[in-house]
Amino acid sequence: MPDPKKKANEPDDGSMSLAEHLRELRNRIIVCVLFFAAGLLVCLAFAPKIVTNLADLGLRYNYNFVYLAPQELLMCYMTIALIGGIVAAAPAIAYEGYAFASPGLSGREKTFFRIALVFGSVFFVLGVLFAYGITVPFMLHFLIGFSADVAVTDSISIAEYLNFILTVFLIFGIIFELPVVSVVLTRLGILRPEWLIKARKVMIVAVFLIAAVITPPDVVSQIMVAVPMLILYELSIRLSALTRRFMKDT
Repeated sequence: MPDPKKKANEPDDGSMSLAEHLRELRNRIIVCVLFFAAGLLVCLAFAPKIVTNLADLGLRYNYNFVYLAPQELLMCYMTIALIGGIVAAAPAIAYEGYAFASPGLSGREKTFFRIALVFGSVFFVLGVLFAYGITVPFMLHFLIGFSADVAVTDSISIAEYLNFILTVFLIFGIIFELPVVSVVLTRLGILRPEWLIKARKVMIVAVFLIAAVITPPDVVSQIMVAVPMLILYELSIRLSALTRRFMKDT
């Protein structure tokens, strides 16, 4: 006998109705927006200190910074706040997306994607730290060297400098996600290690082309981006092969 308290459009098999799915999606989007707003406000509060710390990287190599418009520093603070909000919201977006899809996943798949979320965050942070500690100082030292024998005084816009630094951070954060992405795609059956091996020669050329597009127009910057990408590509091949072998064993 049907339960008289149950609504007519409510499913009897324990699954959620379309309206319930939409409400859940709305709630998860609200959570992501709240994380974004919190990250934005926190980064906006610390924006002057963040700008000072990033400018110190350039000051070590005798860069001189100026701002060319009254609102330029304010726009720098807003840019940093927006990026901070996106970075703060990214793990929440990934988790909420996973949680929304988790009812359709098996126990092993849930464990796998939880691990992938953790390693995805860790690898992004490692990419930013690598750029901060190695790539950016090397680029700044190399680029300032061009003015050594030229009678030109550098007065660099702080906005342009920060755009350069933040772009490098973002590029390396995304590049370091390559092994995690390859493992996830292999687990989903979208990618095979054999395909990565066959595409190695093409990828070497593609990597240098991508590096030429996303970096400043100098060879050293392109090499500093391309070499880590190639190393991570080789790591992706091995991790993809291990994932494939594990899938066959289980």
